[in-house]
Amino acid sequence: MTARPFRFRAAVSGTTYHLFSGVLAAIFLLPLIWVALNSVKSPEEANQQPPTWFPRSLSLDSFRELATYGEGIGVYLTNSLVLCLLVVAGSTIVCVLAGYGFARFEFRGKKLLFGATLLILMVPYATILLPLYIVLGWLQLTDTVFGLSLVLIMFQLPFGVFLMRNSFESIPRELEEAALVDGCGNTQALRHISLRLVAPGVVTVALFSFIASWNEFLAPLIFLNDGAQYTLPVMLVSLQSGAYGVVDYGALQAGVVLAVGPVLIVYLLLQRYYVAGLINGALRG
Repeated sequence: MTARPFRFRAAVSGTTYHLFSGVLAAIFLLPLIWVALNSVKSPEEANQQPPTWFPRSLSLDSFRELATYGEGIGVYLTNSLVLCLLVVAGSTIVCVLAGYGFARFEFRGKKLLFGATLLILMVPYATILLPLYIVLGWLQLTDTVFGLSLVLIMFQLPFGVFLMRNSFESIPRELEEAALVDGCGNTQALRHISLRLVAPGVVTVALFSFIASWNEFLAPLIFLNDGAQYTLPVMLVSLQSGAYGVVDYGALQAGVVLAVGPVLIVYLLLQRYYVAGLINGALRG
């Protein structure tokens, strides 16, 4: 007699949950669908007031407009991809090595150094851009994608080191000790044993670094002066300003599609590693 009410409540609860999740997903997806539809409208229809929901005819004129805007969309995409590759590679390597060092080795000032690393999170981002600009000027790295990547790597270190340290600490030390007994060095044990077990954490650090560097606007705006070095977000803001105050909404939303697409694809491909990495990183404080 008690099984039916329980099953009924479970069915109602499950239906409510899925219905609420579907409505919430639709709310988040609606702007993306709107942008995607507008990007394939003709320029006249994309700028029409009041706007239309669905394109009367499919057109790629907005994407062709991007190809000739400024230095060309290919240049801005290439700059953004190069920046992302540098930031992802640098952040991942430094965070993995630093996290492993904090998790496995004892040295004087370990807690102080780890705390100082986390303190970077408490520093307002905009307040140190000017000192960083001066430092890059001394190093002759201003107006370069490589110099900008060093700045973005620095801001990725606190979270990445914290996550990787917790990920390594969740692995039993006995596994590495067994590898050391068999003749492996610390580097070999890290490469062949530990890295495979903390792969979700490594993917999470790489994913966070990719998204942050791909979407970053303020730092490229300040550190890059040459239009040929601009990244995609800076180009989109310039496009939003428009010539003589006239905005080409079709080209702007086509640029948004190009900006959102890579992030969406990478996240969908790596989301299971991302969730597992956050869970593993949160097991230890």
